[in-house]
Parts: sequence; C-alpha cells; structure tokens
Amino acid sequence: MRHVLSALVQNVPGVLSHISGMMASRGYNIDSLAVGETEDPHLSRMTFVVVGDTSVLEQVRKQLEKIVTVVRVDDVSSQDHVERDLMLLKVSASQETRSDIRELVDIFRGRIVDVAAEMVMIEISGQERKIEAFVEMIRPFGIIELVRTGRIAMVRGGK
Repeated sequence: MRHVLSALVQNVPGVLSHISGMMASRGYNIDSLAVGETEDPHLSRMTFVVVGDTSVLEQVRKQLEKIVTVVRVDDVSSQDHVERDLMLLKVSASQETRSDIRELVDIFRGRIVDVAAEMVMIEISGQERKIEAFVEMIRPFGIIELVRTGRIAMVRGGK
C-alpha cells in the first residue's frame, strides 16, 4: 500500500541527510520526496511517499518522531487530501508537429514554457496518473529530457 507522509521539520542543515539516512539504514525505500520551506522560515515540510503495509507505516512514523529536528509527522494519505507532482519535459517539435503537441498540452492543462527551433519545453502539474498519462501520449513525439518533482500533498479543509 502507498502512504503519503508529511513531516514538519526544523529548517537546519543536515535534516534531509539525517532523515534519508535513517530511512535507508532501516531498509525503507522512499518512492518520492519533496522538501521546501513553509510559511515559517524556521520550518520545512518534507513529503514522503513510502510503500508498505500498516506496520511499515507505523515504524516509519515512530522512527521519524524520534529525530530531534522533526516537529510533527502526519499520515496525509489516511485523510481527505490533495496531492500534486510537477514535471518539466523537453519534446522534439518540428513545424509539422507543433500544433499537435500544443493541442495535447492544452488538453492536459499544461503550459509550453520554452520554444526552440526543434524543441518545446512543457510544464505540467497534477496527480501522478495524469502526469504518467501525459508522458505516454507525448512519447511518440520524442521526449528529449524529463524531470519531475517529488509528490506534495495537503489535507483538505481548515486545520
């Protein structure tokens, strides 16, 4: 089972290294990881995606909560939430294929953010399955380069 965990951590050097080292030393694989400063510049939010049963989830939570720089850990996936990925990709684009590519980008609500003679760069965000569906649809045009962020997520409603 796939779990999305959100850890509020102190924004100090070495936190990412400490946490990723703890996960690796205990044999937990991180499928996705995103880290960024929060509304409080002294805190960062780390969003992890880990795969495992309920006991794996509980062990990961307990281990994270033992780390001094970790303020709070939440299992976002157990609540009603919104999650997103961001992807940038470069695609081969001849004069003949540009309109087809533009149409596909519009259908998936992406944006063309850079254009060169034989290439376009596309930005697209959304749920993982949307990103993966777009990649499969755009692949025949020729993907030159692709980069994705880790998953980010927030619980819905006022909290």
